Amino acid sequence: MILSCARCGSPAAAIMTFSYPNSSVWMDDLVNGVERHGYAMCADHADRMIPPLGWTLTDRRTVTRLFAPLSVA
Repeated sequence: MILSCARCGSPAAAIMTFSYPNSSVWMDDLVNGVERHGYAMCADHADRMIPPLGWTLTDRRTVTRLFAPLSVA
């Protein structure tokens, strides 16, 4: 079963979870296409996620670099 984005229905790439008491939101990688809790989001919606005013967003997704950074000798 492939999870779909809660916003647009595209294939999910991340899971958003939140805590009302802590006023915080977390964004995690979708692992093996299955997640027990949270809201599935596509990469586009996950990248554009803005938490409510006064809340904090912690992006814990791993980053895959398309290009290696240049090193100056």
